[in-house]
Amino acid sequence: MWADRLTSAMGSWRFIIVQAFIMICWAVFNCLYLFRPLWFDPYPFIFMNLAMSAQAAFTAPIIMMSSNRAAASDRSALIHDVKLDEESLEILKRIEDRINEAHQSK
Repeated sequence: MWADRLTSAMGSWRFIIVQAFIMICWAVFNCLYLFRPLWFDPYPFIFMNLAMSAQAAFTAPIIMMSSNRAAASDRSALIHDVKLDEESLEILKRIEDRINEAHQSK
């Protein structure tokens, strides 16, 4: 699912490093006197703050969607495992009963 792919990408070191690099470049570009006519977000970087807040606002629900899907998948696997364990226990009980009958008949 797309939420899982996005969550794994945003949770990677590559994403963190690229994002940190972009933020540093943004801050340096907007602080250097040489580029003053090109400033689009002077200190205190209100536009960068808005962009980061928007990213966080959209990232949190996507992570929750991925987490809920993973929890549902884990729950389904757990239910299957429990059923399998119960069937195995029944088979083992039948085998034990047959072994006990065989020992008692001797």
